[in-house]
Amino acid sequence: MSVYFKLSLAYLRGQMQHLGSFAMSVTRNLISSVGDALRLVLLGVSFGAMGRWTGAQIAVLYGIITISFAVASALGAGLFSFSGVIRRGDFDRVLLRPCGTLTQVLGAKFDLTRFGRLTTGVVGLAWGIARLDTPFGAAQAAMTALCVFSGVLLFLGILMIQGGACFWTIEGMEAFNAITYGGVAMASYPLEVYKGWLRDLFLYVIPLGCLNYLPCAVLFGKTLPYPLFTAYLAPVAGGAYLALGLLVWRAGVRRYRSAGA
Repeated sequence: MSVYFKLSLAYLRGQMQHLGSFAMSVTRNLISSVGDALRLVLLGVSFGAMGRWTGAQIAVLYGIITISFAVASALGAGLFSFSGVIRRGDFDRVLLRPCGTLTQVLGAKFDLTRFGRLTTGVVGLAWGIARLDTPFGAAQAAMTALCVFSGVLLFLGILMIQGGACFWTIEGMEAFNAITYGGVAMASYPLEVYKGWLRDLFLYVIPLGCLNYLPCAVLFGKTLPYPLFTAYLAPVAGGAYLALGLLVWRAGVRRYRSAGA
């Protein structure tokens, strides 16, 4: 971890050398995220509620999933551009260093510009909690924090799978954007508004619904067609995907045969 922090700090110092570029990148991410939040606000103004879910409750869903993805994408920014590392042969140099490959890739790019998205997530979550018509005490706050932490683990696992896939595909797989960015957009709403097969996909295969939909349904006193214990599966889902991501990454590293550079 000390190596990871040193690498991340070095990258941050590099970012701070160009404050204008850094500020523009943060602003770009913030504007992009504000568009997503504005869509939720407009839906709330137009319809007042979505099924059994009020606008404040949907804002909590949005806040949890958005904060989780913002933190994970900042920590795992190096995995977004990992296909270039493979293509240029730079991974050969990573293998020569006496440090874990994943630690080097993650620490090489700690992207603070992603925290523009974090801002909208925090604001959305705070606004939703303030306007809830149900009690929100210490227990609810702890459960919300656990869901966010579990979401960070799950998204990091997905990013590791995406990075690991580059060992086979060389180029990055854009299909993963449907899981990350598309999944965040989808999980910002209660899953019960979607078709059954799509809802099951994001509960059983890519369990984003375990991060916010199921726990929040219990917090807000809503009945679910699932056993009660499923509302507490967020840590299991996050840990399982993180473990899967590590397995795919290690399998990819073992398969790597150098770029011949």
